This record gives sequence, structure tokens and C-alpha cells, in this order.
Amino acid sequence: MESASQDINLYSPNKGLLADAMTDVPVDNAARGAAPEGLSLAEEEELRAELAKVEEEIGTLRQVLAAKERHCGELKRKLGLTPLDGLKQNLSKSWHDVQVSNAYVKTSEKLGEWNDKVTQSDLYLSASSTLEDWNEKLTQSEAYKKTQETLSQAGQKTSAALSNVGSVISRKLGDMRAHSISHSLSGYSIRHSISMPAMRNSATFKSFEDRVGTIKTSIRANGLSDM
Repeated sequence: MESASQDINLYSPNKGLLADAMTDVPVDNAARGAAPEGLSLAEEEELRAELAKVEEEIGTLRQVLAAKERHCGELKRKLGLTPLDGLKQNLSKSWHDVQVSNAYVKTSEKLGEWNDKVTQSDLYLSASSTLEDWNEKLTQSEAYKKTQETLSQAGQKTSAALSNVGSVISRKLGDMRAHSISHSLSGYSIRHSISMPAMRNSATFKSFEDRVGTIKTSIRANGLSDM
């Protein structure tokens, strides 16, 4: 198999070997049939030679294209490009080609001209003026003003109601936190009062009381002796 990087060009010395081999095959003139009407035998031979040359060039170009496509595929594989990337690139290029095409440019110009003609026509200007008049009359009407005032009041009432709800929720949450703290303190006080008698009756606490009593007695004795 040929290397993908190997190029086949029209100037290769091996160009058109298959076509040359085919042209070397003898052709029976009888099998060709009669020359087309209006053509001499020499003209027919000249046209057939030119046809063979063109077919040879087409075959060579196909080989060149196949080699280039293989080389392109290897380069994309080395770069980590996926078929999806190629599709996106092709679509982007196709859209760019459409935008710069003469048909697209002419169509855009025509649409622009039509838009200018429509917006500058008497009918369009009259319709725009009529719509502006209707809009001004509508905004200045009593019904419009009352509706706008009603909507404004409804919005203010809704905001006030939401604010009141928020205040009530905040107050409830504050009461719940205060109740929870009070409950925790009362529980601690009960546990403390329950645990104090047991602690006073413990051997450690009694030993501590005895030591404190001894220290007090010693201090009093020293004070009396100084007097």
C-alpha cells in the first residue's frame, strides 16, 4: 500500500501507465462501426486520441485526490480531529461561502431596497402615524389612567401584605428561639439541682470539705496565738 504522504502528480514518469496499457491494445476498426456522419476518418482518430488523453488525465487526478485524502486523514488523526470537527468546519465554510456568494449579496441588497421602499411609502407612514395617534389617545384616556392607578394600588397592597407576612414569620421565629433557650436553661437548672446532693455526698467532696475545715481551724489557731 502506498504511503499517504506520497503524492501522485501529472508530471510523474509513471503517470497513466494503466491508460497507456489500454491504448496499446489493438482495436478492430470494424468493431468501432462507421464514423459519425460529418466526420472524416482522420477527424475521428484525432477525437478518439484526445478522448483517451482526457480519460488518462482524469484517472491520474483521481489517484492524486485519493492520495491527498489519505494524507489529510492521517494529519487529522495525528491532530486529534474527529469527523464531527470536520463537519462543523465544513458547515461553517459553506455558510461563509453562501454569505459571500453573488446570489446572497444580491438578495440582501434587494431586501434592503424593498425595506427602504416600504418604510418610505405613504401607506406605511400613514399607518405609523395612525398607530401613534391611537397610542397617545389610549394613554391619555380615563380608562387607561384608572387601570394604571388600580394596578399600582394592587401592587402596593401586595407589597405591604408580603412585608407583614415576613414580619410575623420573623417574630414567630424569634419566639421559638427564645422558648428553646429558656427550655435549655431550665433543663440545665433541674439537672444541676438534681446532681448537687449526689455530689455533696461523694467521698471527694467530703474530703475537700475536711481539708477546708482544717485550714480554717489552723488560721483561727494562729490568730489566737498572736493575740
